Amino acid sequence: MQIRLPLLAGITEYRLNQAGPLPIVPGPPPSSRKAYAAAHVVIDPLVSGPSGQPVLDIEATLSYRRYLWSLGFGVAEAMDTAQRGMGLDWPAALQLIQRSAAEAASLGAEIACGANTDQLDPGKAVSLNDVIAAYEEQCAAIEATGARVIFMASRALAKCAKGPEDYHFVYSRLLSGLSRPAILHWLGAAFDPQLRGYWGGQNEDEATEICLDIIRENQKNIDGLKISLLDQQREIDMRRLLPAGLRMYTGDDFHYPDLIKGDASRHSDALLGIFDGIAPAAALALRALDDGNIQLYDELLAPTVPLSRHIFQSPTFHYKTGLVFLAYLNGHQNHFRMLQGLESARSVVHLAELFVYADRARLLIDPDLAIARMKPVLALAGINERISHV
Repeated sequence: MQIRLPLLAGITEYRLNQAGPLPIVPGPPPSSRKAYAAAHVVIDPLVSGPSGQPVLDIEATLSYRRYLWSLGFGVAEAMDTAQRGMGLDWPAALQLIQRSAAEAASLGAEIACGANTDQLDPGKAVSLNDVIAAYEEQCAAIEATGARVIFMASRALAKCAKGPEDYHFVYSRLLSGLSRPAILHWLGAAFDPQLRGYWGGQNEDEATEICLDIIRENQKNIDGLKISLLDQQREIDMRRLLPAGLRMYTGDDFHYPDLIKGDASRHSDALLGIFDGIAPAAALALRALDDGNIQLYDELLAPTVPLSRHIFQSPTFHYKTGLVFLAYLNGHQNHFRMLQGLESARSVVHLAELFVYADRARLLIDPDLAIARMKPVLALAGINERISHV
């Protein structure tokens, strides 16, 4: 089977992988690692809200979460993968959290949800008390559903904090008020430039020490730390310094296979956006890891790394476009539309390259469907894609 694609090397007659797609095998959560997939959202392109903004297709969005749960993943809800801070506001996030948490409870599935301060007006000056009140409102709403809180990095806090002491004050106050241990999230500037300088350090070495100090001071109220810095060595160094019993959740979409596999000292658990797109491969790989079959684990995840690095290439914050496109190709949603029109954030060449990487990783669930879904995208770009079956 072939398809004509506009790749970086030029217009190419691409022959699809004859090995075919990986099987989708439902199963329980892995036993050797905790694994959350940060999940994307599906909008209803035919409905507008009161101010003309798109609205979520809740059923399609929940359907994707049921798919992830069926493969053994926990769901990290209303995170940056769900376009938090890039189209998903707090009222919509709250509705999503409540519906997803209820669905998780009915299935006995794992869910953790992002708490932020995005109900604050970004155009107005705010105080530390404003930040705390905003976080507390969201934490209370999340804990009311029975879900675990993930403390997302706050743009408002990054803007108003004067130094490390302000981060100590805010996080200590918030963590002491929770009913169960939370996950902290350090989201790097590659994912959100407005978070540059988070934790109040002059550089990432200082920020690392400040973050670790806050964790040590509040460790009884912390389940673990997720870092999304795309810095493998920093994650390894930090996880060695975490207090015993606390988890390091990798958010490194470039180096996740080695970080999850770990070393003689410690391993990372996972809270990854790329798991949204590579769920069949990741589920099989984690089961292989449970069985001690490192060779199979490596074989399953190695082809997903070029795909992930492509999806998360600079500007990294547009990675959501690639994940939604992959879900569209695989029939998990019937359109390629996103909040704030971010389906246009990547070029047709980028999307064509994504198609190839996904095929090489055996992650096009139904190649015929994927080709059929690629056709209108190519046509909009003026590509006359001749398809042949050989």
